[in-house]
Amino acid sequence: MACISEHHLNEYTMVGVWKIEEDLETLLSMVELSPEEKKKFKTFKSNSRRLEYVSVRALLAELMGPDAKIVYNKNKKPFIKDGSHFISISHSNKLTAIMLSSRERIGIDLEYMSSNITGIARRFINRRENITRKKDYRRYHLYIHWCAKEALYKICDKEGINMKKNITIFPFPVDVSGYMRGRVKSDMIDEEFDLQYTRYDNYAIVWTKKYYDDRESEKAKMLGPSS
Repeated sequence: MACISEHHLNEYTMVGVWKIEEDLETLLSMVELSPEEKKKFKTFKSNSRRLEYVSVRALLAELMGPDAKIVYNKNKKPFIKDGSHFISISHSNKLTAIMLSSRERIGIDLEYMSSNITGIARRFINRRENITRKKDYRRYHLYIHWCAKEALYKICDKEGINMKKNITIFPFPVDVSGYMRGRVKSDMIDEEFDLQYTRYDNYAIVWTKKYYDDRESEKAKMLGPSS
């Protein structure tokens, strides 16, 4: 099906979403994997994991062109190989999402909403957070919180962040789409972020971005990545 959504948030930052409807052979025909990517691809045992991996590269090629490649630094954080963009990646079930920015720190997460999140909510919801009691929205509200915390974890790129203890999503009225605010507070960071959320079919999607004043300092972290 290729890219089902390409949303430019501003002049620097965009989000792309891919719905995986192709078989693996078709997806592979859409990309040209580098030797390093081929090596990584062969390590995946399941077909679903291989589909996810190739769909990310296919979506990136559609958004940035076939020469764009993903590499990882020593902390396994992804970057575009030429250093031109930050990238955040998420996939669940049949959806793949990429967030790209040339100037902003970014984080994105999407999740297919199964029915078991209520049973594990205590693992990531803290006492400062409010979850709606409305039955029709409760599961979605929980998934928004989970995705928001994943997105904040990615944008901070800090080790030792606990989803329940160190990340708080401030109360917000849940709707199909909307905005919220979150705080990450640990020994290493104390920072607030704006987040945006939306629903697509049975998926919750949340992203966050924040302008990075010292772009060159952050870019230096990309040097010497391992793929």
